[in-house]
Amino acid sequence: MLITRPEPQAGRLAAALRAEGARVVVSPLMRPVFLTVTLPEGDFATVILTSEAGAMAAARLPGLPRRALCVGERTAEVARAGGFDARSLGSTAAEMLPALAAEPGPFLYLRGREASVDVAAALRARGKEAASAVVYAQEPAPLSGEAQNLLKSAGIVTIPLYSARSARLFLAACPPDAAADLRPVVIAPPVLEALPEALRAKAVVAERPDGPAMQAAILRVIRSLAP
Repeated sequence: MLITRPEPQAGRLAAALRAEGARVVVSPLMRPVFLTVTLPEGDFATVILTSEAGAMAAARLPGLPRRALCVGERTAEVARAGGFDARSLGSTAAEMLPALAAEPGPFLYLRGREASVDVAAALRARGKEAASAVVYAQEPAPLSGEAQNLLKSAGIVTIPLYSARSARLFLAACPPDAAADLRPVVIAPPVLEALPEALRAKAVVAERPDGPAMQAAILRVIRSLAP
């Protein structure tokens, strides 16, 4: 198993999979960088956070409303640790949007530079008052030597991929003389589409685009490969 997620997500996933007997190599292909930002002006009532990195970035910023609506319970936990009155409102940004209709605004969406969904723009399209600020970036990182050696060795390597960007970064970082039999596990169809046809044919797609479903899919693959 090669885990390329950023930390701290990579470490949690690795611990869960090692408990299942998997041999795990961790080599994050992205690392969070918190940006110096000037927040938009406005009397905001609610912060929207769609990732743990966004919640960690929010804890560093002064003057924010204490009310936070989050994608996923893990993001909400990180936000609460940072001093916010936070709760989860869906497991994906797309799932969160309809639920926001009943929530008080104006909203301030604190996002990453490479966010796949602009929640603030979607809210404005629905007649809500919302602004956004880019507060962190996930900067690319190289594969470790251990990860490269794993990919150069013959044998099956399962690679969980949580976004189309992570899939593209992995393909770019994969050594040209890789000999491993790669078995991708992807969180959603758009990630599958980022893979070449040969890998798409071997890939497993999670039943839902969230962390628990992704981990369940990974475990199914591990157990199917067990001797």
